Amino acid sequence: MKTYTITVNGNVYDVTVEEGTGAAPAAAPKAAPKAAPKAAPAAAPKAAAPAGGAGAVKVTASVPGKVFKVEASVGQAVKAGDAIVILEAMKMEIPVVAPQDGTVASIDVTVGQAIESGDTLATMN
Repeated sequence: MKTYTITVNGNVYDVTVEEGTGAAPAAAPKAAPKAAPKAAPAAAPKAAAPAGGAGAVKVTASVPGKVFKVEASVGQAVKAGDAIVILEAMKMEIPVVAPQDGTVASIDVTVGQAIESGDTLATMN
């Protein structure tokens, strides 16, 4: 048997894998205690942020990750396809673009914030 420590989205897992004849199931991963405190505080501020959104059009995340950079500011006029937020996911920078022409009404995230797929990043008018 071999034991590996694997980190996925900031969560650390200890995984034990049997060596041998192919189809042996791996042991269920268990989360390390140090990963839980990081995830819990990030959820509370994120829930409060979208309440300030004033725009009619929501700009949402298509993938889970972290906010790498905020490209637009509140009140800025943007055209369809202009980057509003840059996400970092799987070691790649992924731009989240304006779905239509308009004005940025709110930015609901901060740099470094962990987000999930479907979270509101900004709103537009």
